[in-house]
Amino acid sequence: MASRSDQILQAAAQLFAERGYGATGIDDIGAAVGVSGPAIYWHFKGKQALLAAMLIDVSERLLEGGRAAVDEAGDDEAALAALVREQVTFALDHPDLIVVHARELRHLDTEQAHRVRLLQRQYVDVWVEVMQRQYPKADRPRLVAAVQAAIGLINSTPYVGRVSRRTLAPMLTSMALAALHAVGTGH
Repeated sequence: MASRSDQILQAAAQLFAERGYGATGIDDIGAAVGVSGPAIYWHFKGKQALLAAMLIDVSERLLEGGRAAVDEAGDDEAALAALVREQVTFALDHPDLIVVHARELRHLDTEQAHRVRLLQRQYVDVWVEVMQRQYPKADRPRLVAAVQAAIGLINSTPYVGRVSRRTLAPMLTSMALAALHAVGTGH
């Protein structure tokens, strides 16, 4: 069973995605997990601290998962496929976090936002390092653009409508891999 802090984070992600950060109060989050609003303060200093914990945690998990996927892969092609599969799984499992990150990052203070962005850059770098080995003649800005485009394509899942996971997962995987490999075409 998830810890109370994890339950709070999950409920807050859902509410922030549905209503927005500004329209969601501590009492709303507490009610969603069956506690009073003030009980949230036992776990988080406030709503902004809760948002920061949510976005930093997800960024750390993605970075850790990306590094593990590359470490466990037999070669660079397998590593790239594993990174894509990990991102697709994350996107399909956590659409609320994708929405919250896209809309609500601006509510973090400068230090918190810097931490999230640093973790994101490190995550993109994991992908870029694999791509650099596959496409050594491609310059870094092109590789970064390809990686960010592929991740963005995958992270569009909260907005695609009603397509079954069984259909969407392989489609996203194929599309993202094709986008990444397009870096080797043209100039």
